Amino acid sequence: MNVCVIGTGYVGLVTGACLAELGHYVVCVDSDLEKVARLRGGDVPIYEPGLESLVVQNRSVGRLAFSADLATTLRAAEILFICVGTPPLPGGQVDLSQVESVARAIGLALEDGYKVVVNKSTVPVGSGDWVSLLIREGIEERRIERYSVRSGRPAGDLAETGTDPPLPHFDVVSNPEFLREGSAIEDMLHPDRIVAGSNSERALSVMRELYRPIIEQRPAEGESGAECVQVPFIETDLASAEMIKYAANAFLATKISFINEIANICERVGANIDAVANGIGQDRRIGHLFLNAGLGWGGSCFHKDLSALTHMASDYGYSARLLTAAAEVNTTQRLLIVQKLQERLKVLKGKTVGLLGLAFKPHTDDVRDAPALTIAERLVTLGVRVKGYDPVAGPNARRVVPELVLEPTVRSLARGADALVVITEWPEFRELDFAALREIMRTPTVVDGRNFLSGPALTRQGFDYVAIGR
Repeated sequence: MNVCVIGTGYVGLVTGACLAELGHYVVCVDSDLEKVARLRGGDVPIYEPGLESLVVQNRSVGRLAFSADLATTLRAAEILFICVGTPPLPGGQVDLSQVESVARAIGLALEDGYKVVVNKSTVPVGSGDWVSLLIREGIEERRIERYSVRSGRPAGDLAETGTDPPLPHFDVVSNPEFLREGSAIEDMLHPDRIVAGSNSERALSVMRELYRPIIEQRPAEGESGAECVQVPFIETDLASAEMIKYAANAFLATKISFINEIANICERVGANIDAVANGIGQDRRIGHLFLNAGLGWGGSCFHKDLSALTHMASDYGYSARLLTAAAEVNTTQRLLIVQKLQERLKVLKGKTVGLLGLAFKPHTDDVRDAPALTIAERLVTLGVRVKGYDPVAGPNARRVVPELVLEPTVRSLARGADALVVITEWPEFRELDFAALREIMRTPTVVDGRNFLSGPALTRQGFDYVAIGR
């Protein structure tokens, strides 16, 4: 199928590359000319394992292209994906200005024929109908403009002619993304489910055909005995599909805040959060996922989506107290690290603290709402010299916290440090030679913000090891 993906950010680029990998012909459109030029040259501006090779490979075989010309691109496309940013506003609402701009541009550029407009950006409930209205307004604006130019008559005479060409026909679909940074390619090509919401059976039929290679997963060539896997394709109305995205993220965020609350209680009563999480995780109703106590969640989705959902509830006269509490617990949990450093090092002014990891999670360079930045900013205000090391996210973190001293290696991070704090669970941190690091630290203290390392092993090596909930 011919697909136009509007927006080459994280979601748009992954969506476009993966749809091309499935055999579709995809053009990714962006208004940023410099970004388009970089992508045409094979320079992928975000770090995501496997994405660069996927982009280069599908460009080389002609299934993936990049353009700044939306009008020309969408005329050849059967499906248009809206994948632009929806950042939070100061009051917790969602900034829909980019979605609005794209929807109006689509309306102005649509020609005859049928198109499916897919909203993949995370948007409040009701946005699908709003996007449809904006597109219709764009279509009407262009129709009036064409009539005036062609006839030389005022636009008000249009209704009297009775000679209007047929209007473009389109339907809007909500198709929320559930991509985890660091494993987005796998999540796109082998998802738990695909959600598509629309009031049009024709549009849903097009979406089923688009995703058929994913829905009907077939065993790889030469993989004997493997059976086809049927990925659930969930069809709903527009509003329900939009709510599913928010509800999923709100539940996961609440689950993380819950286990962190339990971890803080464990410390006070002498219980071990690892044993507690294992014990409750064995319950099939609960499960093990998202029961890792630590610094809490970060990234671009959870905080933004919780804020949007609570604000949306407030618009309809409902106070979402549980969701508000989940966000408050998460904020407090980050500053718990500062408290633990104060307990161990006493006066922090003049001390040096090294942060192991700066991205909000491993295998990404994304520092949006990263716990490391909150902790670094707080430590700087307390007079601490804060150093940081991350395999890929250092430059992004430094742009947010200019006082952060970036180190090229873990060894240089540890030299002269009064404490090391594990922020991001990069696998390489488990393989570090901590005995050698101890020799160059001023004070052998490790605060494990992710319960990622072996406490007994570090204690045997002479470290003051501090975890969460243990």
